Amino acid sequence: MKEKTYLISAVASKYNIHPQTLRLYEREGLLVPSRTKGNTRVYLEKDLKKLEFILNLSREMGVNLAGIEIIYNMKRKMEIMQEEFSNFLEELKKEFVGKEKFFEEKKNAVVKFSSSSPTLFKDEEKN
Repeated sequence: MKEKTYLISAVASKYNIHPQTLRLYEREGLLVPSRTKGNTRVYLEKDLKKLEFILNLSREMGVNLAGIEIIYNMKRKMEIMQEEFSNFLEELKKEFVGKEKFFEEKKNAVVKFSSSSPTLFKDEEKN
């Protein structure tokens, strides 16, 4: 099934903005619509979601375009980090399935530590 696309005029009308505003967002790199073979801009659902995010920051919070770019980039990085963390947790779960008992039995264990040179702590340092 082909993804639904929207022309610039339909998007502008739907969000009550001028088509030039969409072109400005494109020039600033905030939105990157797809293009048809005839070079017509078409917007996908993901573009509309990003536009809604942009308009919310701009209209509701008064954030300028530079700020919107920074906030969006931070949002994307946080989403990527969250995904990587979720993947890491899944890998840990796979690695330790059936080994929970091992950790329960060892939780009160004392680990021997030996150092080749003495370690001075702040209270023990010589003045």
